[in-house]
Amino acid sequence: MIIVSGCLADIKCRFDGKAKPCEEVIRLVAEGKAVPLCPEQLGGLPTPRLPAEIVAGKVIQSDGLDVSERFQRGAEEAIKIARMVGARTAILKARSPSCGSGKIYDGSFSKVLIDGNGVFATICRQNGMDVKTEEDY
Repeated sequence: MIIVSGCLADIKCRFDGKAKPCEEVIRLVAEGKAVPLCPEQLGGLPTPRLPAEIVAGKVIQSDGLDVSERFQRGAEEAIKIARMVGARTAILKARSPSCGSGKIYDGSFSKVLIDGNGVFATICRQNGMDVKTEEDY
């Protein structure tokens, strides 16, 4: 079983209230090989919501509000689901403060990328999961 970012499965759960459908991810879900989820929603954040980026280890919204606790709570709930379904792989949304893997935005809200991982991607790795993004497909 594979865990996938809900937005890649065409679920409108992104910060902007939209999805980012990925045909390969949608196919995996339709075939019963993947479970979609959104760690940000699981953490209690609304959809739509203000964009957020990681700054000095904290997740900060564009209005300056620290939403780190919600991102952490959502990541912890999402990893519970991953464990329940026996997932060993995650396909997550590139550059997201939750799901980004390898590259994330730098916290300036100016689309500058830096090396790093989102909150959920980090927890997935800590739990021995193989983490990929939709760009790997």
